[in-house]
Amino acid sequence: QVQLVESGGGLVQAGGSLRLSCAASGRTFSGYAMGWFRQAPGKEREFVAGINWSAGKSYADSVRGRFTIARDNAKNTVDLQMNSLKPEDTAVYYCAVRNSISVVTRSRDYAYWGQGTRVTVSS
Repeated sequence: QVQLVESGGGLVQAGGSLRLSCAASGRTFSGYAMGWFRQAPGKEREFVAGINWSAGKSYADSVRGRFTIARDNAKNTVDLQMNSLKPEDTAVYYCAVRNSISVVTRSRDYAYWGQGTRVTVSS
């Protein structure tokens, strides 16, 4: 059974940093694309960052230059380092994995999802 478990969320002041981690179990995801999405209250889930099978990275415009995604295939994990956080980054953050090697931004194209971890950025 595939399971994704996120951790690292919390409350931080604007300008601060958080590091989210996602641990995958049940199968090896080294050959597949992994991503982070977020959903703020009253809004649709949106793509934040993704990393493909060869560690190529993609970012939403709103986080590029502030967030960094990285994967550790040996540990079956994907992390999201978030710096210079803004109040508009407040959301529940989800880890997701595709059954494909390439990153896409559509949430419906991801097969596996974690339960989410909440990030709150105060002004």
